[in-house]
Order: sequence, then structure tokens, then C-alpha cells
Amino acid sequence: MANNESAVLFDQPGPKGRRIIRIVNWIAGFVFVALLVLVLMRLHNPPEGENQLSWELWKPALEGEAWLDFYLPGLRATVRASAVAVVGAVLFGLLFGIGRLVPNTPIRLISGAIVEFARAVPVLLLMIFFWRWFAFSGLPSPSYWAVVLALVIYNGSVVAELVRSGVGNLPNGQREASMALGLTQTQSLVEVEVPQAVVAMLPAAITQLVVVLKDTALGSIIMYTDLLQESRRLGSMYFNILQTLLVAGVVYFFACWLLSRLAEWLPSRLRAHTDAPAELEPMAPIAAGDPSNVNQIAVAKEVEEMPFGGTPRKYHVHHRGTNASIRNWRKTRYEQGYDTTQAGKSEPDDKS
Repeated sequence: MANNESAVLFDQPGPKGRRIIRIVNWIAGFVFVALLVLVLMRLHNPPEGENQLSWELWKPALEGEAWLDFYLPGLRATVRASAVAVVGAVLFGLLFGIGRLVPNTPIRLISGAIVEFARAVPVLLLMIFFWRWFAFSGLPSPSYWAVVLALVIYNGSVVAELVRSGVGNLPNGQREASMALGLTQTQSLVEVEVPQAVVAMLPAAITQLVVVLKDTALGSIIMYTDLLQESRRLGSMYFNILQTLLVAGVVYFFACWLLSRLAEWLPSRLRAHTDAPAELEPMAPIAAGDPSNVNQIAVAKEVEEMPFGGTPRKYHVHHRGTNASIRNWRKTRYEQGYDTTQAGKSEPDDKS
């Protein structure tokens, strides 16, 4: 069997399962190609209207003026709202996520009520409510702040749940050790547990950025000039709304794809900085006369005559057993200066 990634939710399929999966994939591929051909045929020759595949309709949606005047300004507005909303959502989530974990009962109940309310209300309803409120209050850029505040409240509630679940998944020994050092429960939560939970939840929080980026498109309903709104404006000018929306969809796809790749890369990067180097477990040496060391080491003693006389020297050059290796013993012997005639040579393992 080929080396595949370990399955998380199910076991690796056997030969029959892989054959069935291959057949289903081929069938799904043929169905997809057939549907794509049907869609292109309908776009090329619609029952009423002109050919949607005509270059005359695609040219205004792809030329440089469209990018400079519509797509890029809309993307800039989308990124600006998303960036501010992400920062606010993180602060909101940390504040109320910690609030749901502190031992103070009133704070815990209030924080829980706010988080549950923010999770239950649709984000579009929040945008419309804040937009009308800010417009009547005379606040400048009411649509922008309505989008940002709605995204902060909704996604902040998600971050608060990530904080709570991250702290809950930590070993109990973290809090016990902190309190044994004299910290209170709140100090242990803020100074020890939450920082570890933030590191653990960071990949999931970055994945939530994709949701924030896509949800900014809802701001076009309240006249916020994001990427979707700008593409609709361009399409209404040249009567090619389908083409401009498809281009905007491709831009959204690549932006979300980059964020997804960041969420995949970040865990390995964090592990590289937080994991301690693995060290071999120390083993006590075995005495020469110990019964467990019988037949573990066999020594071949070779004698070398001294050039000017004297007592011959004996070298332990051949080892066998678990305590020493017999591989390349001739080469090792040469490298240690015991043999000048067998340079770089090695002998097979001694099986005797």
C-alpha cells in the first residue's frame, strides 16, 4: 500500500474501496464536464438575449480601466473593512471569552448572554440595524461602520467560543501548577491559560478571516462600495453583469485561497517555534560482568609491533552485539589510525 496521510475520520480504504472511489470519481468527472458543456451552450445561445460568451461583453470586464477604476478600489475597500473587523473581533472575543471563564458569576453570565446573542442574530440584520442608526445619527460613512461593527460582533462571538474551547482543552495541571505558585484563578487564566489557548486557536481564527472577507459582500446591500458593489456598478454600465460578477468571484476565490494557505502553514510554523528538541532517553551502562551483557560484545585483539621495540599494542577493533556496531569496522579501524593499508575499505557484518 502506498504511503498515504493518516485518516482522521475514517480508516484507509482497501483495494475494493479504492476501486469504487476511482469509479465514482470518474463518473462525477464526466457528469461535471457534461454540465459544464450544457452551461456553455446555453450561454452561447440563450433563449432570449445575446451571446454571453462574446468578447464584446468580456472585454469591458477584463481591460485595465475596469481593474483600476472598479475592481482594485472595491478590493481595497473590502480588505480595509475586513482588517478593521478582524482586529475588533479578536479584541471582542478575548474580552468576552475571558469573561465567560472568570470565577465572578455576574461577569460570566453577562459575557455569556452577549456572546450567545451575537451568535444568534444574523449578521445582515446587524448591518441593516447599524446602518439605519448611524445614518439617522449623522455619522460619516454609515455603511462602512455598519459593516465593520456587525462583523466585529458576529465574528467576535466566534472568537470568544474559540478562546473558551481552547482554555477548556488545556490540561488541568496548568491551572493547578499556577495556583500552586501563588497565582489566583483569574491570574492563572489571564497569564498562563489564555496565552496557550491563543496559540492553539490561531489557525482556526485565521480560517475565520475567510468568513470575514466573504461577509463584507453583504455590505453591498446597504450601499457599501466593496468589491461586489463595484463589480455590479461596472456591469450596469456595460450591460455585462454576468461577466463582471464572474471576475469578482475569481478575485474573492484567490483572496480566500491565500488565507486558507496561511491557515495551513501557520500550525507547522508554530510547532517549529514551540516544540522542544527531542533528546534520547539516557540509558545506564551495562557492567562487563553483568549477566545481561553475556555475548553482547566480542573483542578481536590485534597486535601491532612497535617500530623501535617495546611492548606490543593491542587494539579492540571488532565489536558485536547491542552495545556496539560491527558495520564498517575495517574502515573505522583505519580512521582511528590502526590500519594504514586498508584505506576507506569496509567489510560486511560478521555473522559468526
